[in-house]
Amino acid sequence: MKIVRFSAENFKKLKVVEIKPDGHVVEITGPNGSGKSSVLDAILAALAGAKDLPAVPIRKGQTKAHVTLDLGDMTVTRKFSKDTGTSLIVEARNGARFPTPQRLLDELVGKISFDPLEFATSDPKKQLEQIRSMVKLDLDIDALDADNSRDFEKRTDLNRDIKSLDAQGFGFTFPDDTPDEELDISKLAGELEAAGRRNTEVERATREREALVDSIQALAEHAVELRRQAERLRKQAAECDAAAEEDVAKNVAGTAKLNAMKVPAPVDTAEIRTLIDQARGINLNVAKKKQQAMIFAQAKKKRDEADALTEAMAARMKAKQTAIAAAKMPIEGLSFGDGEVVYNGLPFSQASSAEQLRISVAVAMAANPRLRVLRIQDGSLLDENSMHILDEMVTASDFQCWIERVDASGKVGIVMEDGEVKPRAKKESVTS
Repeated sequence: MKIVRFSAENFKKLKVVEIKPDGHVVEITGPNGSGKSSVLDAILAALAGAKDLPAVPIRKGQTKAHVTLDLGDMTVTRKFSKDTGTSLIVEARNGARFPTPQRLLDELVGKISFDPLEFATSDPKKQLEQIRSMVKLDLDIDALDADNSRDFEKRTDLNRDIKSLDAQGFGFTFPDDTPDEELDISKLAGELEAAGRRNTEVERATREREALVDSIQALAEHAVELRRQAERLRKQAAECDAAAEEDVAKNVAGTAKLNAMKVPAPVDTAEIRTLIDQARGINLNVAKKKQQAMIFAQAKKKRDEADALTEAMAARMKAKQTAIAAAKMPIEGLSFGDGEVVYNGLPFSQASSAEQLRISVAVAMAANPRLRVLRIQDGSLLDENSMHILDEMVTASDFQCWIERVDASGKVGIVMEDGEVKPRAKKESVTS
């Protein structure tokens, strides 16, 4: 469905204009201020609805205006009045009127504006939204992106925790030969207590031995003294000899007992105390080692969770890429990137001017499959090669492109002059 006839009266700068386009590219030319933009604005106002109506649609000094588009199977008429506002009539070829005309037009006009250069100059995010709105995918990549976004945040939190735990774990210092389990200090303490008891017994035995030695020595000295007394006191000799013999007998018995007594050597408790002090130091390092192992275990658990999130994100990304690869794009090589449209693997903005034009025209045509009409207001931005590409594409796809270009020669396309079509010989059939 294309525009067979365009007519407008008193719309913006237009006076009375009628155009019957011939060919796929309809060039509206003329100097600035001649009404070129008003022609393309009239097409948009007639089809796109109230959201695209100009603030002042009626030409200065007039009270009414209208735009009529003959689309072959139907005719669209948008009327404007200073008193009653705007109205829309859509009639079928047989004269029957459609009860909900704007809804019908909304179904005809694509979701993307039918000006290709609008797409080309949009920001990357809007371009991506536009392509997304018109390409059907086998899965909800928005949901995948949302899941990946949530998992990315979770993984970020986990990696932050892992970094913190690793820092805590590596903060512990202890010798490399620190055992895994603490030493039994209570056992060493028991040995120390037993050694104390033994040393107490040794001290007691030592004191007894020393006392016995003193006693033996005293007896020996006493015996000597008695003999001396025996020599001096012969009268008491028998008594002294008997006493001496008794002491000697005791001396012999004591000596035998002394020789038979074995006092054990004392235990060196200093060594045990040193071992206990060493065990306490080792056990402190064991506690550090265990705490480090616990922290590293926590870090490993979080690292495993982060790895699982990474795998899930990668799986979603692969599913997204598979769905995008299977989707029918307006032009081969077009795809979705991260927040932007890509073409042959590169961002749209990095494509050449010719590639951007081809993509934009293909997108606009794909978005408007029923109303096969495109409009380009900034046509002066297109050079000769771009115009050739545009003509080639719309002709091959049987589309109609209305394009506004500044030209003062009066020899190109439909020439506008002071709100009217300037009469001259040309391919298009026009009246004013």
